[in-house]
Amino acid sequence: MSLTSLITSSRDEVYVAAVPLRATTGPAQLFTSTAYSLNLWDLQHYMVIIKPFKSPHSQALVYDFQPRDPENILVAVAALSGRKVPGVVLMRKLGKLPNRKCWFVGYSDFNAVDAASKFNERWETDLRIGHHDCRNYANGLVEYLTGEKAVLEHLRESSYGKT
Repeated sequence: MSLTSLITSSRDEVYVAAVPLRATTGPAQLFTSTAYSLNLWDLQHYMVIIKPFKSPHSQALVYDFQPRDPENILVAVAALSGRKVPGVVLMRKLGKLPNRKCWFVGYSDFNAVDAASKFNERWETDLRIGHHDCRNYANGLVEYLTGEKAVLEHLRESSYGKT
């Protein structure tokens, strides 16, 4: 094993993943699922995944920013009309990386889990679609962890139409 691969492999990995937007059961859910299936970039929910170097059994952590009550139709209407809605930053364990719409975006030079916690402490939780939403969160957290700027825009340009 080369020195470069040893150094690279001993750092936390950072990924971005896209999933369907959450919506109420019925037509809204059908619409968001269809938008995801058709790869409509702006109608997907983006998350940051950290795979710590010292993680047991390759367990990863997923971080995302979304409305506090994403399935409430009144919240959806308010958000889509451009108004601020209460948001929340979530962190949960992930058994394995998604096999679709998940991109490796870089390595963190420091403990990415601790850094993400610090980033989240300062993140404003009023959500406003197109101005302060999951895309801004993913871009900001990835930049904080890896130094990579505007990661979603780069992914969009390099993988438009790909899964």
